[in-house]
Amino acid sequence: MNASPPPQDLNDAEKVARLRLIRTENVGPVTFARLMARFGAARPALDALPDMAARGGRAKPLAICSQTAAEDELATLAGLGAVAVFMDERAYPPLLRHIDDAPPILFVRGHLGLLNKKTVAVVGSRNASVNGKRFAEHMARALGDAGYLVASGMARGIDAAAHQGARATGTLAVLGGGVDVVYPREHEALYASLVERGAVCSEIRCGTTPQARHFPRRNRIISGVARAIVVLEAGAKS
Repeated sequence: MNASPPPQDLNDAEKVARLRLIRTENVGPVTFARLMARFGAARPALDALPDMAARGGRAKPLAICSQTAAEDELATLAGLGAVAVFMDERAYPPLLRHIDDAPPILFVRGHLGLLNKKTVAVVGSRNASVNGKRFAEHMARALGDAGYLVASGMARGIDAAAHQGARATGTLAVLGGGVDVVYPREHEALYASLVERGAVCSEIRCGTTPQARHFPRRNRIISGVARAIVVLEAGAKS
């Protein structure tokens, strides 16, 4: 598990610097965490990166995300009615920060406070049976009534049924693309209801269409926020 500092409220300058750091070439979640542990803040890490890359034998200058690009991305996010939640902030899901490759930032639309509720994930087959979807909806409703946030991936089948079942009490959809991209397209009404009564989140840049390589990353977030995971009608190798 990652050793995390107590939750805090970050100032705007640190938010911009952290976004620049995670958007910098060759910096993923694990490298980001190591840099933050070493330097304590994003700006010193950014300042040190060119020299670190050169000493590591890199001949080509490292492509570091600019201040303007990071500010523009946050402005675009705000224009969508979404917010950026950084790992050390109070609104960040408390269990998620302890996984080895925790997302440094989550983009969220909807009710931010839901992310701090005790969470159970309900996921499963996209090609679920009628009985499977009915059971998923019933289970999600019961979990919501018991005070849990139900998390899933807004996919067809079991995921959609779980979101429908927990809609009245609050449900979280973790997306495989940008937080503003509805996928699959037939879930536009479901997405709208989640934004209105629940929450949707993603670590991926706004406007990004989901790709196959994004879904394992999405799945680690679904499992990372949850105290338990219910898997329904999924294949053994899924």
